[in-house]
Amino acid sequence: MRKLVLFLHASLDGFVEGPNGAMDIGWISYDGDLEKYAKEILSTADTVIWGRGTYQLMHGYWPSVPSNPSASQHERNHAEWIDKTAKIVFSTTLDKVEWNNSRLVKEDVEEEIKNLKQQPGKDMVILGSPRIAHHLMQLDLIDEYKITVSPVLIGSGLPLFQGLKEKVNLKLIENKTFDSGAIGLVYQSVRCPLSPKIDYANGKR
Repeated sequence: MRKLVLFLHASLDGFVEGPNGAMDIGWISYDGDLEKYAKEILSTADTVIWGRGTYQLMHGYWPSVPSNPSASQHERNHAEWIDKTAKIVFSTTLDKVEWNNSRLVKEDVEEEIKNLKQQPGKDMVILGSPRIAHHLMQLDLIDEYKITVSPVLIGSGLPLFQGLKEKVNLKLIENKTFDSGAIGLVYQSVRCPLSPKIDYANGKR
């Protein structure tokens, strides 16, 4: 079964966006090492999951990169990857999505993700989109959390975790330290099996 992976950059005090919104991410310790690490993570995925806001930001930038003479080779490679990758956009307000290989889902997020997990292919990655990530966390649909933590305190903004009503057990399966002082953490969701039902009247399980 395919995994749903969350990949986000966070500050040490637990924010994924600064107080000025989605574009307030200049505090991320993004260098060559982190660039290589991100490429490794994305190489395991063939589907991107986005909410409306992130889709619109990405669509407004990446399709123009191949024709931009000042774009780096890394940017060109990522633009090529993201263009050919399947893009699932969850939004109740958009009427359509026009990017190559993109599909709009307007309702029943939980059922859609469960169906996607059953399909053949590589991992699905929530790339950015912290708000849809919060919703999927609450539904306990995320299988792995791949978080890079930058050595900075930004004080306020959008939290990495929000709205959880129940405990989520995680297992650390990988950690990596970068020269910048950033840390790459990979946690796997540990879903406890349902407890056996007990027939108290007859003393049977």
